[in-house]
Formats: sequence, structure tokens, C-alpha cells
Amino acid sequence: MAKNTQPILKRCRSLGLSPAVLGYSKETKRNPKQSRRKQSEYGMQLNEKQKVKFIYGVLEKQFYAYYEKAERKQGITGEIMLQELERRLDNVAFRMGFGNTRREARQLVNHGHFTVNGKRVNIPSYQVKPGDVVAVCEKSRSTTKFKALIEENGKKPMPKWIDKAAGSFEGSIIAMPARDDIDYEVAEHLIVELYSK
Repeated sequence: MAKNTQPILKRCRSLGLSPAVLGYSKETKRNPKQSRRKQSEYGMQLNEKQKVKFIYGVLEKQFYAYYEKAERKQGITGEIMLQELERRLDNVAFRMGFGNTRREARQLVNHGHFTVNGKRVNIPSYQVKPGDVVAVCEKSRSTTKFKALIEENGKKPMPKWIDKAAGSFEGSIIAMPARDDIDYEVAEHLIVELYSK
């Protein structure tokens, strides 16, 4: 798997993104020397695509597969694509507070710390669906890492589509994520326009 080693705050600054979206508390400074040249239509479309790819930590091939899957379904392609990305297990673990960042949650999923409906899953791109119960494995619950994460993120507000009690090691998916559950600014129609050329 390819890995993006570019500094996160630098990447956030170039994409015009707040690091808080990724789970980082540090704020980026605006660069006064940055070019004020008007961005082309293609540049704006590409920037939106790069932003969403960076937030969820997916590479081009996988991201395009999400777009194609969304295009085949009935409805608004851009919204369905974001919904598919939100339903990734690494993102759900992050949303439930089992990781301070999506990167951390992805690593914890890779290391097999989570179960979905009682079965251990170590695939970050695993798609959860309504009715699924995502939980931390019994063995992992006693580790200092997860105890600290639960204490730190226990009172973190949950999206409407996830039901999790504060301080709990498990949560359930009660609905499909809606467009208004996306907590960062994105113009998904620009991504669809870019790919549909």
C-alpha cells in the first residue's frame, strides 16, 4: 500500500482545510505569500477531490472505485460517494472516539482491535450498515490505550447515525449517514464533474 508521508499540517494548509477535521488540535497559519491568483475550474475540482481523499486516507484507485459504485446507485452521486466513505470501518471507529485521528483508527483496525457483530474485522475499508454493532475486542478493552481513548473521547458528540453510550466500548449503526452529518466543507458536485468529463 502506498503511504502519504507529507506533513499533515502542511497538507491541510495547501488544501485549505482545518486540522480539526482530521482530529488534530493544532491550527495552521495562513501564508501571506501565498498566490492570490484565481483558481481555474479544473483546479477547484481537483482541490475538492484531493481534500476528500486526504481526509479519509484513500488513494486514487480506491477513491475512483467509490465514485463508480456511487454512480451505479440511484440518487445524487456525490452524496452517495460521501456516504460510502463515511461507512468505512476506520472512519466509524474514529467517529465513535476509538481513535484521536482517522489514521490512528485505521491502524487500530489493521491490528485487529475491533469486532463487527461479534466477528473480528481488520479491514479499514469494511463497509458497515444499519444494524451493525462495532465494538472493541474483549482483550483490547483492558489496555491503557483504549482506556485513555474512552476517557478522552467519552463525551465526544456522536453523529445522528451512530448510537453509542458515553464511556462504552461499543456502538451501533442506526441509520445511513446523511449529507448533513458531514462535518467539513466539501463541494462534492465538483468531484462528480471532474470524474464525469
